[in-house]
Amino acid sequence: METLRTILTVIFVISSFAIIVIVLMQEGKSTGLSGMTGESENTFWAQNKKNSLEGRIEGFTKLIATIFMVSALFLGVI
Repeated sequence: METLRTILTVIFVISSFAIIVIVLMQEGKSTGLSGMTGESENTFWAQNKKNSLEGRIEGFTKLIATIFMVSALFLGVI
């Protein structure tokens, strides 16, 4: 049981540092004055964002955040 706790703690710490680094790598979400018109979702960039580097970073952020939360849950249960 102590080995499992150690492994989960290592995963928890690594994922927490990974979240910090990945969030700092992301671009800001503020759309500025163009966000008032509501047309920013219909641009070519908005439609193809998931295929870009920024889209992949967002997906990786979700994955790491899930790993972080699951490891925190299991550490709390143990």
